[in-house]
Amino acid sequence: MTTTLHINGRDRQVDADPSTPILWALRDTLGMTGTKFGCGAALCGACTVHLNGQAIRSCITPISAAAGQKITTIEAVTEGSDKVGKAVRAAWVKHDVAQCGYCQSGQIMSATAFLKSVPAGKLPSETEIDSAMAGNICRCGTYARIRVAVADAAKSLA
Repeated sequence: MTTTLHINGRDRQVDADPSTPILWALRDTLGMTGTKFGCGAALCGACTVHLNGQAIRSCITPISAAAGQKITTIEAVTEGSDKVGKAVRAAWVKHDVAQCGYCQSGQIMSATAFLKSVPAGKLPSETEIDSAMAGNICRCGTYARIRVAVADAAKSLA
């Protein structure tokens, strides 16, 4: 069965069972490997993408739930001209957040969705940042650098 998915501003045809998780449609069918497989149970956040601007776990969300919706992946956030994505990317580099890097696409997607939800001019607290990023696991333990980078990105956007 063919499902049309709107990914990063383009309609893409995916010939797969409607119950196929978005993650596997992205990686296996479309060759978009920036979104990572971590746990397969929506516990680690490595597979985070945006669905209509909200951070979701693509490893458990079927393509049938995304038909007609806007999917944004790490490729659009890090390579595109999105103001918030650019700020997050710059802060990640400035604060040398990545260690092994495996979780970083999910971390960046969560941080970007979070910062887009913060009212203009407001700087989020450490508690708000920690809460927004809580669903993302970093095996290397770079949580302090992640928090600083999210706060720095928020400051640059304010």
